[in-house]
Amino acid sequence: MKRLPLLLAPLVLLASAARAQSTPPAEKAAARSLDASRLRAHIEFLASDLLEGRGPGTRGDALAQLYIATQFQLLGLQPMPAGRGYLQPFELVGMTGHPETMAFTGPSETLRLQSGADFIAHAGQPSENIELKDSELIFVGYGIQAPEFDWDDFKGVDVRGKTLLILNNDPEDDPSLFAGRTRLRYGRWDYKYEQAAKVGAAGAILLHTTPSAGYPWQVVRTSWSGEQFELPSGDVPRLRVKGWTTEEATRRVLHLTGKDLDVLRAAAQKRDFQPVPLGVKVSTRFANQVHRRPTANVLGLLPGSDPVLSREVVLYTAHHDHLGIKEDAQPGEDAIYNGAVDNASGVAAMLEVARAFTALPRRPARSILFAAVAAEEQGLLGSRYLAEHLPVPPGRVAANLNIDGLNIHGRTRDVTVIGLGKSSLDKPLIALVREQGRVVKPDQLPDRGFFYRSDQFNFAKLGIPAAYFSSGLDFIGRPAGWGRERREKWEAGHYHQPSDEVGPEWDLSGALEDVRLFFLLGAHVARTREAPRWNPGDEFEAPRRQALEALDSGGAR
Repeated sequence: MKRLPLLLAPLVLLASAARAQSTPPAEKAAARSLDASRLRAHIEFLASDLLEGRGPGTRGDALAQLYIATQFQLLGLQPMPAGRGYLQPFELVGMTGHPETMAFTGPSETLRLQSGADFIAHAGQPSENIELKDSELIFVGYGIQAPEFDWDDFKGVDVRGKTLLILNNDPEDDPSLFAGRTRLRYGRWDYKYEQAAKVGAAGAILLHTTPSAGYPWQVVRTSWSGEQFELPSGDVPRLRVKGWTTEEATRRVLHLTGKDLDVLRAAAQKRDFQPVPLGVKVSTRFANQVHRRPTANVLGLLPGSDPVLSREVVLYTAHHDHLGIKEDAQPGEDAIYNGAVDNASGVAAMLEVARAFTALPRRPARSILFAAVAAEEQGLLGSRYLAEHLPVPPGRVAANLNIDGLNIHGRTRDVTVIGLGKSSLDKPLIALVREQGRVVKPDQLPDRGFFYRSDQFNFAKLGIPAAYFSSGLDFIGRPAGWGRERREKWEAGHYHQPSDEVGPEWDLSGALEDVRLFFLLGAHVARTREAPRWNPGDEFEAPRRQALEALDSGGAR
C-alpha cells in the first residue's frame, strides 16, 4: 500500500497534462457554432457567374476582394496595416501571347507541333516580340541541382541560348533520393523554369504525363492558356519561352533523330546522368501583349489579448482568385471558371473561422491574421507577395494554416495531413482529430507534391511552421475505394474547368468537420505559450532558426 502513491503519481501527471492540452469549453462552443449553410452562402456568392471567374486584375477579382473586406469589417477585424484599409494592393505583370505552332527541325525533316493538341507555350519575359530561332534542344533529365543529394542534372554543360527538354516531377526509383515517390519541391514546374533561367537557357519545355503532373493534359491547357501573370521581377534571369508538351508529341520530336524517350527517362533516374543533345533545333515566334494589372491580398486582424504574445500572429490563408473566363469558348458553351471548390470554398471556410474567433468571450492570447491571397493559380503569387511584405517579422508568425478546397462529398473517418511528420503541429492536430472520432493519415497521394503546390509553401520557405490538411478518402456509408474514385473523377472532369460550380448534390457535412479542425488548431496555437516548430532535420528548420535569431539580435522588430 505504501507504493500506491508512487504508482498513482505518473497517472496524476498524465491527467494534468491532458487537462492542459484539452480544448477549453468556449472554444468547443465556438467550433459547434460553425455552420454549413453559411459556408454554402459564401461559396455561392464568390463562385457566382457575376464574379466572372475571379481572374486576377478583373472586375470579378475586385468584387471578391470587396466582399471579403466587407465580411472582415462586419466581423470587427482590424485593417492591417492600420490606416490602409483591408487591402494589400500590388501589381501583376500580365502577358498574353501564345505561339500557334512550334517547329522542331531534325537532320532531314521538320515537325510542326500544334498549340493545344501537342504543346502549350507562353512568353517567359515581358517583351512584345518573343522568338526562338534554331535553338538547340537538349534533354536535361529532371533539371535539378540539389547539393544535399549530390545531384546535378546539368554537370557543368553550357546550355546558354539553348532550349531544355525537362521531365516533370523528380526521380523516384531510389527511396533514399528525393524521398522516393513523395514529390519534393524539386518536382515543381516553377522550380524547373527558374533553374533553366538561372543556367542561361532560352527556353524550357516540360514533358507532361498525367502521373508526373498529378492532373490531365486538359488542366495544362486551361491553366496555361489566356493571360499569364507574374510579379515584377527586376533583373532576374528570364527564359524567352516556357512550355509543355504531351508525351505523344515528345516521342514524335525524338523520332526525328532516332532517340527513345524511355531510354532517356531511365538514364535520368541516376546520379551520373549527363545532358543529352538531341540533334533537333527549336523555332517559334509570336507577338506578346504586356499589361500591368492591379490586384490585392485582403488582410484582417483580430488582436490578441496577451501583452507579450499578442505581438505574434497565427496566420490563416486561403486564395480568392481563379482562372477567369475561357477565351476560346464556343457559342453557348459555359465559359466561366467559377472555382467553387478551388477556392471559393477555402475563403468561405476562413470567413467562418474568423467568425468563430470573434465570437469567443475572450480574445486569444496571440493575434490572428486572416489573409485572402490573390493570384495563387498563377504560381502562388499573392502569398509570395505577402511573404515578402509581412506586416510582422517572420519570426513572429507562430504558424500558417492554409485552406485550399473543401470536401463536398460528405463525412470521412480520416483526415489527410499534407506534410505529416514535418512539424510539432502534428501533435495537437492528431489529438483534435481523435476527439472527432477520426484518424489522421499522411498524404495519400504523395507523388502529387501537394505541400509545394499551395500557398503555405511560401511561408514555410521563411521558416513559418505550416498546417495543410483536408478530409481523407474513407467516406462514411460508402464502399472501400469510393473516396479515391470520386476524387479522381472530380480532378479529371472539374479541376480547373468551368464545371467547378456549386451543385445541389454537395454534402458539406465533412467539410464542416474540417473547418472546425482549422479553427480548433489555430485556437490551440493562439493560446499555447510555446510556439510550433519544425521537427529536427526538416528542410525548413534552418530558415526558422534564422528568423528567430533575427528577433533575438534585434534585426527584426
